[in-house]
Amino acid sequence: MAMLLRKVWESVSTLTCSTGESSTRQTRTGCSSLLPLPSSSSLGLFDHLPYDILMQIMALIGPHEAARMSLVSKSWRSFVFDDRLWIYFLQHQIEPWDSTFFAETMLRSGYPIQTIPTNMTELSYMHIYGQRAKVPGSVIIDGGSGYCKFGWSKYAAPSGKSTTFLEFGNIESPLYSRMQHFFTTIYSRMQVKPYAQPIVVSLPLCHYDDTENAKASRRQLKECIYQVLFDMNVPAVCAINQATLALYAARRTSGIVVNIGFQATSVVPILNGKVMRKVGVEVIGLGALKLTGFLKSQLQQNDVNFESLYTVRTLKEKLCYVAADYETEKLKETQASMEVSGEGLFILGKERFQTGEILFQPRMAGVQTMGLIQAVALCMDHCYDAELGDDSWFKTVVLAGGTACIPGLAERLEKELHEFLPAPISDGIRVIPPPNGADTAWFGAKLISNISSFPRSWCMTKKQFRRKNRFGILG
Repeated sequence: MAMLLRKVWESVSTLTCSTGESSTRQTRTGCSSLLPLPSSSSLGLFDHLPYDILMQIMALIGPHEAARMSLVSKSWRSFVFDDRLWIYFLQHQIEPWDSTFFAETMLRSGYPIQTIPTNMTELSYMHIYGQRAKVPGSVIIDGGSGYCKFGWSKYAAPSGKSTTFLEFGNIESPLYSRMQHFFTTIYSRMQVKPYAQPIVVSLPLCHYDDTENAKASRRQLKECIYQVLFDMNVPAVCAINQATLALYAARRTSGIVVNIGFQATSVVPILNGKVMRKVGVEVIGLGALKLTGFLKSQLQQNDVNFESLYTVRTLKEKLCYVAADYETEKLKETQASMEVSGEGLFILGKERFQTGEILFQPRMAGVQTMGLIQAVALCMDHCYDAELGDDSWFKTVVLAGGTACIPGLAERLEKELHEFLPAPISDGIRVIPPPNGADTAWFGAKLISNISSFPRSWCMTKKQFRRKNRFGILG
């Protein structure tokens, strides 16, 4: 380490800026304003270095060696404990700094979510960095209605994706057997042992109502997931609603999540991490499958040949968009082409914006249900009437699901909500596109998995599960 510091010192000493230069000279040469070291400090050879240069040296040698420097003397210890150094290290991890800051201020205490953010000035960033480095990591499984995304929390993205319906058990088989087959398949594909690390599982958006039957169904599903995983000797389990995970990925704890799933679209109000079913979850009976089917029928009407629905889905994902104004868009030239491997060139015209339009006008696809604007507006109206504190909590709308990534959707939804709703409700509405595309819920789970307090603040152990289940308090 001493040799490295000496080399860094030798390179730094050639810089034009030094402590002997005036502030005018520093500004003229483009150097940043420097903070002088306290006069009582004694850092040996480095006493006369500008503060920001010392910070660069610590950044170069890395967090582990920087921490060891605190053992050299009290002066080095005081310098190494500077929060700015550890903020730098946290900023250069895989996870974005704003996500790290959100997680450590809002989510570190676990569920229920604290309503007042943790004051980060009262926390040691060095301690947070050290705790995050010790987090064991987890297996993350986001079992979507159409596709399942899975992977390791320390990776930058999911490592695998599978078709949920076709690969993970017969829907007619008992729930426990389906779940066991599901998780066994995932662990086999990831080539990891269940007992080796905690797991974060996204709970599917189902049984939306606040009725006793719906509550019992949700409880049965959650209990089954825990039971299967603990029978597989998983050390700790965290099971969270998909919509809530999508909200966390957008660095929010309250808002409305519009999840466009495989067969249905749900509009979910969430306050402090809790799904407000008493306020009302709105469900539209169309999703990704219906959009793909609509585009398929349009192509067939135009005598466009294709080999599979996969081709149609690819065209939908690559060429389709949502028009800012549907009637105006019909007057424009909207042709675009795409080469599909093995099938040739496809040219689409008005189908490009008509496909996404069925979210706003479902009857175009023969679906007798309200459109997306009406569903979100109805949800917001219920939130407003519920008077659950500051009205701003429901005015952030986060889109989730692969189909929600269609260009123009967020802008169109935000525009029409402002036009459709009265001013007291519409003022301040903001619609956010899927923060991490089709994998948004998975990234919400990743954010939780890397919190400095994970797994103790978010996971349940087998012993805790048995105790809560015995007393019927498993939520």
